[in-house]
Amino acid sequence: MITFQLIEAIKLVNYWLCITNEDNWKVAKERKIWGITKRALGRNRKLLESVKPGDLLIFYVKPKRIAGLFASTSNIFESYERLFSSVGFDADETFPYRLKLKPLIIPEKPIEFTPIVPKMTFIKKKKMWQSSIYGRAMIKIPKNDYKIIREEFKKALKGHTTFTESP
Repeated sequence: MITFQLIEAIKLVNYWLCITNEDNWKVAKERKIWGITKRALGRNRKLLESVKPGDLLIFYVKPKRIAGLFASTSNIFESYERLFSSVGFDADETFPYRLKLKPLIIPEKPIEFTPIVPKMTFIKKKKMWQSSIYGRAMIKIPKNDYKIIREEFKKALKGHTTFTESP
């Protein structure tokens, strides 16, 4: 069985925070796919195209929760099939730039993010931390921030069987 540690030892893994709303979180969780808007890719093309299989993605669900940890099982690809909710986006938005996902940790209830903020190094302005997240689709985060969040997931899952160590 491949573990998180083995993946990290074999190759350079990137860690990502994926920002979404409740409706699109449900799609990602159920369909095991993540979609990025045309606009988001346009602003961050090089960064987002650097996502590769084996990268680890934490889902942040607005307004202030983290809801799951996934491994990417694909590079970004294009698909215009309408899967995601476009509420709050252009009416014709299909989130065409997508990643296939493998769930690793999904707690029964999302975890509040606010108590974790003081530990996050990618968030510079702790009092106005939401400005570090909103308006973005994905943020590359440091390995240590990822580990802190992963530990919060593990704490939430103690005694449950929904924790998987292998991507």
